[in-house]
Amino acid sequence: MEEIILQKLANIEMMLQEQNLLKKEVLNLNEACTYLDMSASHLYKMTSQKLIPHFCPQGKKLYFKREELDEWLQRNRQSSTDEIETMAANYLLTNKRK
Repeated sequence: MEEIILQKLANIEMMLQEQNLLKKEVLNLNEACTYLDMSASHLYKMTSQKLIPHFCPQGKKLYFKREELDEWLQRNRQSSTDEIETMAANYLLTNKRK
């Protein structure tokens, strides 16, 4: 019984940390890793290759704007089959052969 209570408390603590993360505008490296669900080494590699927006004031610690991370995550959207078919049908309707 005690184990179950401890496990539930740990789950509650984790959910509270996630909620606090969503309220912050600027994240440090560890918070960004948690937010993006990636390792610190991978995130460091991406920042060194300038593949992800970040800030490095004073040249040491890395910071990330959560809003920019959201935009970065949503780039390169893939259209669904239905959307592609709709676009093709619209194209055929507007560009009829003469």
